[in-house]
Amino acid sequence: MAAMRSWFLSWLCLLCSQSAASLAVAAPGEPPIILPPSTGSPSAHPPAASDGPSVHPPAHGGSSSTRPPAHGGSPSTSLPTTSEFSSVHPPSIAGPMLIEAPAAGPLDWLDRIAAASRQLNYVGTFNYQTGWRSETSRIMHRYDNGEERERLEVLDGSPREVLRQGDEIRCVLPTQRTIIIGQARTRGAFPGRVPQGRDLNDNYRIRMEEAAGRIAGYEARKLVLDPRDDLRFGHVLWAEMHSGLLLKSQVLDSKGEVIEQFAFSDVRIGGEIGDELLESRVRPGEDWRMLDVGSDNAQFEDRWLLKEPLPGFALTTKIHHRQGGTLQMVFSDGLAAISVFVEPAEAGVEARGGFPGGGAVNVFERIAEGHRITVMGEVPAPVVQRVAGAIEALK
Repeated sequence: MAAMRSWFLSWLCLLCSQSAASLAVAAPGEPPIILPPSTGSPSAHPPAASDGPSVHPPAHGGSSSTRPPAHGGSPSTSLPTTSEFSSVHPPSIAGPMLIEAPAAGPLDWLDRIAAASRQLNYVGTFNYQTGWRSETSRIMHRYDNGEERERLEVLDGSPREVLRQGDEIRCVLPTQRTIIIGQARTRGAFPGRVPQGRDLNDNYRIRMEEAAGRIAGYEARKLVLDPRDDLRFGHVLWAEMHSGLLLKSQVLDSKGEVIEQFAFSDVRIGGEIGDELLESRVRPGEDWRMLDVGSDNAQFEDRWLLKEPLPGFALTTKIHHRQGGTLQMVFSDGLAAISVFVEPAEAGVEARGGFPGGGAVNVFERIAEGHRITVMGEVPAPVVQRVAGAIEALK
């Protein structure tokens, strides 16, 4: 059985951590690690509320519901839900907090949002939605002695679990009996997907809304990032007024329509988070696959480049993956990221051109000089095609 391509494994891990509902694309000729959408194919009508095995936390004052058994073993110890942590609405913020520094302007707020996602403890349930598809996930995040530790569990659809400690990330796929191990160079999962960098003004018109809204029972500050060109999407962010934690985010297309949305329905900010909440609930068996898609320090042929720079995007990462020997380059404008994967082309397999990657992600493939070039990113489809066409090898 051929080894799955590194870009696909990285994409799988990325989308798993982002709770993407539409992860149903397999690499041709590769082992079928395919995660079906939790609510089926898109239709003209939204799915009924009862569709999918969603997990509902108990009401305030009620007893905890029985947790599903750990995959591959006996039922696990019941874990508390965010509702059991929460106080009477409006929710309070418990435990140690970030020092509330003044955040007068939009860029100050963006810095504060980025810091809060890393340096706060929080436990919450959030929903991911794109089109008529939706998916619910639970996240537990702890910051202790300068190190982040996090567990994200998808509550409906195909079971998935993402564990992160420091720079290592593990995507656990019980149905496929597979664990994918990689390196978390950037914050991929909500609420850590936040813009960074003081040069964002070059690419986005950033403004704050005067009226504060309420998300998951908390007062929130709304920030809008409108793109200055057609190379990127628009973004809307809602941050908790006191801590700065991101409570809701939307990606908008050129018409102002929502492409994808993440939003907490319930969250506790601050307080202690025990080790039991951060441990995996899955017990892998001897027949499970362990796939390492991390990078190595070996010397590799570094002859590929972007011959026509994309305005506002800079090369931030260039690494060599152990799995398949793939070269990966990442270009970012501080908010949107575009990944380029270059690997030897498989004999007899043609490039698929452009196709959607789920939510705001678009993908484009082409073959050049015996190599497959795959570009994917949270940017409009013509942009990934433009980047793919501009990747070339030095003579």
